[in-house]
Amino acid sequence: MFRHALSSIAPIAFVVATSCATADPLPPDATYRPLPTQPFDAVRAEDEAQKPGVMQRQQSLMQERYDLSDRAQPGAMMSGGRKPVQGAVRVRLPQGVSWDSLASMTPDDIRKKGLLPAGFMPLPHVKQATGGQVIPKQQIDEINRQEGRDLKRFDVDFDLPAHFTPEFPPPIFLTTHPELGDVSRGQLLTIKNHYSMMVGFLTPVQLEGLRLLLTPFPQEEFNQTEDRKVAEQSLGISCLDCHSNFHTNAAFHLTPDVRPQASRFRLDTVSLRGMFNQQIHGSKRSLRSVEDFTEFEQRTAYFNGDHVSAQRKGVHLPNRPDQVAMMAQMQNIIDFPPAPKLDPTGRLDPAKATQQELSGEKLFLGKGRCAECHIPQTSFLDNNMHDLKLERFYEIGQTINGLVALPDGPIKTFTLRGIKDTPPYLHDGRLLTLADTVEFFNLVLGVKLTQEEKDALVAYMLTL
Repeated sequence: MFRHALSSIAPIAFVVATSCATADPLPPDATYRPLPTQPFDAVRAEDEAQKPGVMQRQQSLMQERYDLSDRAQPGAMMSGGRKPVQGAVRVRLPQGVSWDSLASMTPDDIRKKGLLPAGFMPLPHVKQATGGQVIPKQQIDEINRQEGRDLKRFDVDFDLPAHFTPEFPPPIFLTTHPELGDVSRGQLLTIKNHYSMMVGFLTPVQLEGLRLLLTPFPQEEFNQTEDRKVAEQSLGISCLDCHSNFHTNAAFHLTPDVRPQASRFRLDTVSLRGMFNQQIHGSKRSLRSVEDFTEFEQRTAYFNGDHVSAQRKGVHLPNRPDQVAMMAQMQNIIDFPPAPKLDPTGRLDPAKATQQELSGEKLFLGKGRCAECHIPQTSFLDNNMHDLKLERFYEIGQTINGLVALPDGPIKTFTLRGIKDTPPYLHDGRLLTLADTVEFFNLVLGVKLTQEEKDALVAYMLTL
């Protein structure tokens, strides 16, 4: 049945893929990425010529879906204290529909009438037919300044305004030294400065793990072969080029676990904070240890799950009992930011919380059904995967800027600790604010919250 469903959408996906990315077409039935059929200079020239149209198409989609204005949540700052949290619902509603009227409809009615807000639909990669990691400008500029390594792609740019991305550089908190607070001192960890920044309070094993996590290795778009997407031959990319300071800079790519290309969904970079409490890694892969994840990423995120492509670009195979273990040890000491209103069990301290925050917690644990998956006592996650069955609300198989919208299937539960620091939200970053996420789950779970209850839930999540 699944194969039949794919064959029915393949012609549509193929037209989209080839029409918007003739430099490197990816037939929808391909498992392996084809080798370039043109010289690098010709591919680059074609990509650069197409780039304005590619970016305009994506920006038009974003403007149609969202209010992208810079509107901070009053009084809410990210954990480093340098960047405000964006507020308000940004997903645009279909004309003539309110959030309350939408929530009163059945999924079947919403699907038949085509009323699911476009911002709740899967968000396509800025260039779906090509895919690959796309990194925000602030990270690109800082890596270039410190290391002289250029992560700027010539075919695409990052597609979200900077006010919807995490604080940069993010603060770093260590489980081994909570008394130190933010050990980043406002700097971005790189291969150039990590030793002087961390020597003295990391063990030799942790320091070596950090070095490996900051060492660039070849990747699909950042390498020395002719199918790279950077102008100069590149040493590659490091783990912490996307997981900035062990957090996230909102860089995105496509899931390596799905084929064909047109149905691979966008993946927002997740934070590495609190890895010590997480027993499931990778949005789809259900990897059961940080060691598995660290080792497997070399062939998945880095090479789209394509070991053949990895071999020709310069595969890196970290040694499991030595290098991988050290990388994992370093990742496992990264803590969540302080949450002074929470007690040791993850519950609000009534002496410190406002009445609105306490009301939000009650909703979180009860009517809102949030705590069924985001359990306070276990870092606000349940270490399981869940299928929200969003396809109840839309027609399967429609094409959105080259992405064929198929069911998401089971996705792992993400932690809500420090959630104000990690926009955008959901696995593909389709929700820009916490208010958007409350509206999304109010609809998907059918809990019918009032506006006062929605505001209380947002206030509560800002304390986590």
